[in-house]
Amino acid sequence: MFKKEYISYFILIVLLLSGCATVTPQSAIPAYSINGATYYPLVSLCDLRGVDIKYDTLIRTVYLDKDTKRVNIRAGDTMVLVNDNIMNLNSPIDIYQGTIVVPKQFKEQIFDILFPQAVSTYRRQARGKINLNKVVIDAGHGGNDPGAIGKNGLREKDVNLDIARRLSDLLRAEGVRTVLTRSSDKFIPLSGRVNIANRSGADLFISLHSNANRSRSLSGFEVYYVAPSISDSKRASMTAKSASLRLKNAVFASNSPDLQAIIWDMIYTNSRAESIDLAHSLCRVMDSSTDANILGVKGARFQVLKGVRTPGVLIEVGFVSNLNEERLLRSSAYRQKLAEGILEGIRGYSQDMDLVEVSAR
Repeated sequence: MFKKEYISYFILIVLLLSGCATVTPQSAIPAYSINGATYYPLVSLCDLRGVDIKYDTLIRTVYLDKDTKRVNIRAGDTMVLVNDNIMNLNSPIDIYQGTIVVPKQFKEQIFDILFPQAVSTYRRQARGKINLNKVVIDAGHGGNDPGAIGKNGLREKDVNLDIARRLSDLLRAEGVRTVLTRSSDKFIPLSGRVNIANRSGADLFISLHSNANRSRSLSGFEVYYVAPSISDSKRASMTAKSASLRLKNAVFASNSPDLQAIIWDMIYTNSRAESIDLAHSLCRVMDSSTDANILGVKGARFQVLKGVRTPGVLIEVGFVSNLNEERLLRSSAYRQKLAEGILEGIRGYSQDMDLVEVSAR
């Protein structure tokens, strides 16, 4: 038998945030359009309202509980059990890219009425421990590749490296080990960055970049995860031929390429879901702690994310092509604020993962 944590990936996936979403500045809750109806990720709603959520994977049923109020829903059903009373929806509860999502009708006519008291959109007041061992921080560009250059000469490579160093210092102060793909003005090819990440045995991969656009009016903070168009099963098949799973007491893995590929597919699928959860956590924090325009969470086919075998995101901290953001990004105080925001986003993600692990036991 292979390790329990790989079996539990199926349980973890359904509890994680996912999807390419539009994040509203007020609450940073993504909204999805499915078959013409608007849906919201249930985990995000519960997180904001302090609602306890449990999920039974066998019968695909979710149990919500706060104070004396209880709601039971099941994926695929339009029937909702509210305090033992049956209510019907026009659109069914659904699963979108691994996470339970609920229609707008459920949110407005049931959830908002039963659980009206919103809590803080991120957990700065409850600064818990970051339960991660190691994080890889990738400062984009470097050396003879300056990246984007602002109208007043600000170079992306310098912004990325400075924020990477600040984030590394903050994480190390929390007891988390860090690996920088580059710690100086040095060019590292994308394949080299991927190799560093995969050899490190890290829990997370954070790639830092600064954006640019021909339209100088564009500004904002956004986070990318590897797009769903990247097939996890194909990535898994390729990896199974060249990378060890390093599973103790799992001799079968080395003798069965097909089984290796299946396990790698599970790992990649789970990593994508965790990457999306991390991306949302980062956006929630930045929406609360900065005046930045939050552009939200998006999927993209960035090469540096495609090859990494651990949960990872690419962060665009701002637009050097925007005169105001170029001015801000030139400021050491603003760079520190960004590093601190990323730290808190990682902390929120870590705490979310702790909750998922507890509910999966």
